[in-house]
Amino acid sequence: MNMRNKRISAVGLTTFALVLMVLVLALVGCSGSKVTTKSSAELPRYQIRILALVPFTTLATPQVRDVAGQTFSVPPEVSRSDIAIAVPPDFQQPLRQTVTVPTGAGDIVTQLLWSRLKARQGITVLSPGEAAIALASQVPSQHSAGQSPATMVAKRLKADASLVGQVLVYQERVGGRFGASPAATVGFEAKLIAADGQVLWEGNYYEKQRPMNEDVMGFIQRRGMFVTAEELAAYGVEHMLHEFPFGTAVEH
Repeated sequence: MNMRNKRISAVGLTTFALVLMVLVLALVGCSGSKVTTKSSAELPRYQIRILALVPFTTLATPQVRDVAGQTFSVPPEVSRSDIAIAVPPDFQQPLRQTVTVPTGAGDIVTQLLWSRLKARQGITVLSPGEAAIALASQVPSQHSAGQSPATMVAKRLKADASLVGQVLVYQERVGGRFGASPAATVGFEAKLIAADGQVLWEGNYYEKQRPMNEDVMGFIQRRGMFVTAEELAAYGVEHMLHEFPFGTAVEH
């Protein structure tokens, strides 16, 4: 191959690589943001050196669970009377199966946060156990005075702020690593609240694991396998803390 053909080949490969990169980025963009964060405009006024990690709670309201392959959609042009004989009147019932968030989901997310926050440099993080003891010792008058658990814990432990949160959805995959239906789904929110009650920072994570054509980056990150709910939660915690405004993560 002469030099001219080599140059043409190199240009062709470069063009192909650029096109492939654009397509991948476009597909990744279509997958949507799994982690969102928001900081208060008041954040620069605060110096947070001691942080209390309050055990996460779980949403008590039952959630509708995905049930795959147990019903079918009815074309809009078909009236109910046309299919009443073939389909039982309650044929849509499986779609309305509900589940509650497991109570242990709050502990799982809390421990995932604790394992990362306690090693963070530039900030002292008090354990969830200490925060739980402070919560247990609160008196009814504190609630009646409008004092939130977050501010009460911070004041009792002499912390500058509390990190509180709630697990909103925590559904385990049905199946294994190479085939799950439905896949795992996890969602939780976190708030950093100063001792004076000011909300300084908020984070939110939600993900239902999706196939490659819907989430290229997620597919690559999970090596083409279906992960557990705890593995999704660990991903959410790690990426949410990338945007945490205080302390510095220790690189391993």
